[in-house]
Amino acid sequence: MPHTEPSDDQPYEKASAGAPAEDVRQAPAPPEPDVEADAGSDKSEPDVEADPGSDDSEPVLPEPVRQRIITLTAAAISTLPHDQLPSPLRRVAKFAPNRRARLGGPAIASQLASDPLFRQRISGRVTADAAELGAAVTTGTAPAAADPVEVAALAYLARPAGWRGLVEASGAAVRAEADSAMIAELVRESEQRAARAEHDRSLARAEVEKLRDEMSRVRDENGKLREEVRRLKQSVREATAGQQRSSELLATERGRATRAAADHDAELRRLRARLAEAEDAMGAARQSAKEARSVDDARLWLLLETISQAAVGLRRELALEPTDVRPADFVAGADAAQPTAVAAARARDTDDPFRLDELLALPRVHLIVDGYNVTKRGFGEMSLEQQRKRLITGLGGIAAQTGDEVTVVFDGAERVHGLPPTPRGVRVLFSRKGEIADEVIRRLVRAEPGGRPLVVVSSDREVADSVRRHGAYPMGADALLRRLARS
Repeated sequence: MPHTEPSDDQPYEKASAGAPAEDVRQAPAPPEPDVEADAGSDKSEPDVEADPGSDDSEPVLPEPVRQRIITLTAAAISTLPHDQLPSPLRRVAKFAPNRRARLGGPAIASQLASDPLFRQRISGRVTADAAELGAAVTTGTAPAAADPVEVAALAYLARPAGWRGLVEASGAAVRAEADSAMIAELVRESEQRAARAEHDRSLARAEVEKLRDEMSRVRDENGKLREEVRRLKQSVREATAGQQRSSELLATERGRATRAAADHDAELRRLRARLAEAEDAMGAARQSAKEARSVDDARLWLLLETISQAAVGLRRELALEPTDVRPADFVAGADAAQPTAVAAARARDTDDPFRLDELLALPRVHLIVDGYNVTKRGFGEMSLEQQRKRLITGLGGIAAQTGDEVTVVFDGAERVHGLPPTPRGVRVLFSRKGEIADEVIRRLVRAEPGGRPLVVVSSDREVADSVRRHGAYPMGADALLRRLARS
């Protein structure tokens, strides 16, 4: 089974623990930093130069340009020393790179607009990363083939002479592209409407032809129906005469029916009397059967008690001591790799959790679980370590509730360097290198004595068919997941 690497969300979680994401999005613009104080504390930084030919107001940036500026700044924040970061952005710098621009965008935009020294530090790194394009924008020129959004973003950060013109030109280019896309979409929709209209006209012509054929057929049927009406009128006259004759016969039959009804009532009274006698006989038979069942129950109890006492005497005679060792322990010790010490095991439809409950209620049952087959189906979005921990914890609850023996088998022992202590009653096994968990499960089933109830949880059809041939009960992974969710 493939190994799933855990996602790197730790930086974001730590930052979120200290301050919610909403605080970062709504962070107010900090006051203008003391440029001279910053320059005195870091003599290696150049002096901040005023933007030539610009006023104090910030230009209205197109949305693609604004997003690109925030993305470039978010990527460059991680390269700045901690003491050179403005205090509102120090929490943002702790975020994961893929979340920094999204969650810290408002704070980054506000700091770029109000902090020239921070903007100059960012522009130096961004233009250096942009290589030839960054050098061209710094001189106030933009290559004709360059992306206008990238040029405007670099111009906004570097702010060379005429940078506002570059930003405005980018906005015009972005709007022109949007207008072109909208016009192309309108043309495409118009062509689709024209095609649909032509199709509808073709359908209408075909429908008119069908209606004409239908009208001709209806006219023919109308002529046939008129002829049929004339025949029916003749039949009605004949039926009226026949009705008169039937009325006379009906009067005669009514007399016969009256006599038959009287005979029927007499027969019904005789049958009811016989039914009462049969019910009395049935009650007596039920009483006799009840007494016979009581005698059989007494005999069965006496037989079971005799067998139980005989088993106790045989165990005493053979001097058999209780043992905690199970057949699965020999398979675990001989053929499967266990990277950590495992606690001593004391512990209708294949996807039906109630069927699983019925099987777990059998005496001395052994539950065997295909580990990753269940975890990948139930909570595959977690890391492998979290999947194993969650499944083993749930199986520990089942072992504690039922007292059954529980064994869970995972693939790939060479990838596991340590496991937390397993719950009481749960045995955790890992397959060797070059071996899969399915083979370990088959050996566990073959190691058990015949007649012992075995329940194997796996949605692998090949595993289910194999263990069923050895007398085990295969159950789907969904049944166990529903059982764990219920508990």
